[in-house]
Amino acid sequence: MNNVLEYFYNHLRETKRIIGITDKQLIKLIENAQKVEDKKRQAIPSEEKRLIKAGGGRKKSLGKAEEIILTLYYLHHVPTFQLLGAIFGVSESTANNIFHYWIDILRELLPSSLLEEFSGKENEYLWIKEALTEIELIVDSTEQDIFRPKNDEKQKKYYSGKQKSHTLKNQIIITDNGKEIVDVIVGERGPESDIILFKKQQKKFDKEQRFQGDKGYQGGERIDTPKKKKETIKCHTK
Repeated sequence: MNNVLEYFYNHLRETKRIIGITDKQLIKLIENAQKVEDKKRQAIPSEEKRLIKAGGGRKKSLGKAEEIILTLYYLHHVPTFQLLGAIFGVSESTANNIFHYWIDILRELLPSSLLEEFSGKENEYLWIKEALTEIELIVDSTEQDIFRPKNDEKQKKYYSGKQKSHTLKNQIIITDNGKEIVDVIVGERGPESDIILFKKQQKKFDKEQRFQGDKGYQGGERIDTPKKKKETIKCHTK
C-alpha cells in the first residue's frame, strides 16, 4: 500500500478534507458503486468478457475501493493525471484509465449538479431555475491535459494553444457563495472558447439569470466581466 492510502486508512476522520465526503458516506458509496459495476459486468456478453484470458493482463496494484478513492480525489482536487498517478503509486495512463472507468459509474450515484438533480422533476426544475434568478451565479472553466491523440485530425481538434498541449475543458457554474454546484459540463475540447461553452450552458437557465465571469466571457449576455483598461496615449510636446 502506498503512503497516501496508508495515511487515508489511518485517518478516516480526515476523509472529508481529502475527498469531500465523510468516511460513512464513502463506505456507502463504495458499496453501491461496486453493485453498479457488477450489474454492468453481468450485462456484457460473455464473448466480450473473454477477450482477455483468465489470469491474463497485468495485475492491478489498486483494489476497487482504492480506485474509487482515486477518482473522488481527482474530483475534489483536480490534479493532473501525472500527479494523480504519482500520489497513488500508479502510472499516468493507469490513473487516467481508472478515473474514466469509475466516473461513469459514480455519475449514476452522485448527481453532478443542482440542475441535474432536478432535471427529471419538471415542477421542481422550473422552481429552482426561477429561484436562482435571485442571485448572480459564477461561471469558470479549467483545462486538463490529456495524452496526445494518435489521430492527426484529433490532435488538431484537442490542441490548446493557450496551454501548449492537448486538453479537455470543463466548465462549472456555482452559487455566489461557492457552496453549491449548479451546473457542470466536462470533457469538451480544450481549444473550445469559454464564451461558446457558456452560451450552450446558458440555455438551461431562466432568461433573466445573471452571471459573473472572467475576461474569457466578455461579449456574453447577462454576464458581468472585468472591464478592459483603456489605453491612454501620451502626447509629448516640445
